[in-house]
Amino acid sequence: MEKKNFYLTTPIYYPNSNLHLGHTYTTIVADVLKKYKETQGFNVFFTTGTDEHGQKLQDSAIKAGKKPLEYIDPIVESAKELWKTLDIDFDAFVRSTDKTHEKNVMEIFTKLYEKGEIYKGSYKGMYCVPCEAFWTESQLVEGNKCPDCGREVVPSEEETYFFRLSKYQDRLLKLYEENPDFIQPESRKNEMISFIKEGLTDLSVTRSSFDWGVKVPFDEKHVVYVWIDALSCYLTGIGYGTDEEKFNKFWPCDVHLVGKEIMRFHAIIWPAILMALDLPLPKKIFGHGWILFDEDKMSKSKGNIVYAEPIIERYGMDALRYFMLREFTFGQDGNFTYSKMLNRINSDLVNDLGNLVSRSVAMCEKYFEGLVPAQTELTELDNDLIEMATSTRDRVSDLIDKLNFSMALEEIWKFVRRTNKYIDETTPWALIKEQKVDRLKTVIYNLLESIRIISGLIKPFMSETSSKINEQIGYCEFSYEDLTKFGLIKEGTKVCKGKNLFDRLDVEKELEIIVQKNAELIEFRKKKNSGEKEKEEVVEERETITIDDFAKVELKVGKILECEPHPKADRLLVFKIDLGNEVRTIVSGIRKFYSETDLIGKKVIVVTNLKPVNLRGVESNGMILAASDDKDLSVLTVLSDMKEGTKVS
Repeated sequence: MEKKNFYLTTPIYYPNSNLHLGHTYTTIVADVLKKYKETQGFNVFFTTGTDEHGQKLQDSAIKAGKKPLEYIDPIVESAKELWKTLDIDFDAFVRSTDKTHEKNVMEIFTKLYEKGEIYKGSYKGMYCVPCEAFWTESQLVEGNKCPDCGREVVPSEEETYFFRLSKYQDRLLKLYEENPDFIQPESRKNEMISFIKEGLTDLSVTRSSFDWGVKVPFDEKHVVYVWIDALSCYLTGIGYGTDEEKFNKFWPCDVHLVGKEIMRFHAIIWPAILMALDLPLPKKIFGHGWILFDEDKMSKSKGNIVYAEPIIERYGMDALRYFMLREFTFGQDGNFTYSKMLNRINSDLVNDLGNLVSRSVAMCEKYFEGLVPAQTELTELDNDLIEMATSTRDRVSDLIDKLNFSMALEEIWKFVRRTNKYIDETTPWALIKEQKVDRLKTVIYNLLESIRIISGLIKPFMSETSSKINEQIGYCEFSYEDLTKFGLIKEGTKVCKGKNLFDRLDVEKELEIIVQKNAELIEFRKKKNSGEKEKEEVVEERETITIDDFAKVELKVGKILECEPHPKADRLLVFKIDLGNEVRTIVSGIRKFYSETDLIGKKVIVVTNLKPVNLRGVESNGMILAASDDKDLSVLTVLSDMKEGTKVS
């Protein structure tokens, strides 16, 4: 059976600055939608890209002392690198400066002109330079401000070519009426209807006051404006003008995902241009809300930009993807705070998912030597879990088709929480004491099977985490159909408990770190984008010590005899260390890097003359030395087998 085709796009990003979390959000959503549709058997194509022409970019390049492409190229590469880091699987990345695309734009413009859809005239009106948009007096807000960005507009007059947008007013209203799902959510559609009913005017589609753009083929003092240039990237991405078979395969677009601030361009101008070209219209245009930071829109001018890179570096791409999709309802504005993100990582990813996988695999290793046991007789409690396991997929699919990603994840997490509750209800630790081995086999099997289905459900959202889970439960196969089947893990499959999927975070400590890292990145990019040369590194003079100072520090070789988690602190381990003539208790904050068993029997370097300190109720008498960077930590040891208590000098 031939696969169905599915085409989706995200906005063509304007590369006048680096991508912040708001830009990232749309692309993560598109990637999840693509991956989920692929699991359903669709042949999916995903186009994104960059809109690289216009006065604003030309002015920014001049200010930085660079040619436009010299200024733009590094920003575009940075965007591509971010998408790679976030596991974004796009099929076409269209730069509006690509020669193939520029050729398409010239041909589209010429065709519209020859059909009488474009005519030459003169434009006088109020112009917003940041948005590159003309506005009528009635459209302005607060007297002379742009209705989109709120900044002041300037009077502008120039010769221009117009697209007959007013001609399509009635056709657009009819389109919305006959296709109620064409614009979503409903609030966006109502905004578009109100805007059109105020009266559409013909649209200026060229500029002659600057030359950074696609030249009008028959009038080269004009460059084609963004409405035709950038929006046509959606056509170029699937072979318009170069690969007719591919274009006919994927067009019309199934869904354009866009931010609410550019809905007019996509829901009014774009359909009108396609009507004029006699091309089929997209099936759906979905306008999502803004990601606010502390209830305010992210903006370079406000200095409240949040970048994805520090979050990914510290907590992983899956933590960011999960939070963005789970926390915000797609279509509405969402308020981002670091504390919300960190607390959700702890609650959903550490407590719920991570704890479920860790406990289940550990019990299989403990009770059955790491081999998946056979499922025996089922009880009503088992059947209740199995029913939820096999029915969750369809509820999730229905919500994703409606682009309700937050509720789709909530459905998955209902199942995660139910499976955790199943552990508490069946009490495997009590079953082994009571020697109810057959019952215990069924419980452990049901847990591992549930985790298999959970892993498949989260794969489009969190592919890295899904792979880690599959490694632990020894199951690598995956299909959409298998998500409604229970009993696919074979008896005797080897499981292997790995590292924690997610580490518990000290929220207060992490807040300080992540805010600082984001601030440092903002400052770095501010200097880089302004063209400011980096200052020579100043080597900070550090206070030196004498050999007499060093001699005061007593270092000895110690052998680790015992290790256990601190009862009141997630980051601390409590060690018993043999120092030759005594055994000391030493507390160390290295639990993120070592488990309780990793260091037993190892010989380490210990500072033995430190003043004792009480750490959350346990007295620590010394310090284990370790080397660390931002990502890893390693305790210091000796190359040869030195006797416990040997002095280090």
